[in-house]
Amino acid sequence: MPLIRPIAALIGSAVLAVAGCTSGGASPAPSAGAPSAGAPSAAAASVGTAISATLGTYLTGPNGLALYTHAGDTATSSTCTGGCASAWPPLTTTGQPAAGSGVTGQLGTLTRADGTTQVTYGGLPLYYWQGDTKAGDVTGNGVNGFSVALVGGVAPAASASGAAPAPSSSAKSRY
Repeated sequence: MPLIRPIAALIGSAVLAVAGCTSGGASPAPSAGAPSAGAPSAAAASVGTAISATLGTYLTGPNGLALYTHAGDTATSSTCTGGCASAWPPLTTTGQPAAGSGVTGQLGTLTRADGTTQVTYGGLPLYYWQGDTKAGDVTGNGVNGFSVALVGGVAPAASASGAAPAPSSSAKSRY
């Protein structure tokens, strides 16, 4: 019986060591069980919606967590790599993303510099935020140029349009 405790301690240490090596978020494999902010989808991603009293209807990933866009991104590239992508894991997919109930904008994909395929909404890449731990959290809104991806658009901070405003109807024509 005296050997059982040291063996149990050794097994427990081995399990923790393996868990520590596999929880770095570098793998795009989905996690089983509870939703995780750093668990991008490895299969065809499904994008859904949730409602916030302050933001309105926003996009969620397959795990139910809020999705974000970044002001510096374009329809063809993500500027969030390296440490940024650790804090803001991209929503990745291996197939065409599917729009869940309430998603009215266009979903698409782009190829990231690391070769993975990232889901886009309205032409902007989508990310999770490491600080969101459960469905309903939107703690990354306004952090480092990231905004919650709203249905039909994005939160104001993510606007990167260079288009000139339309002339007002009260303007007089000079022609």
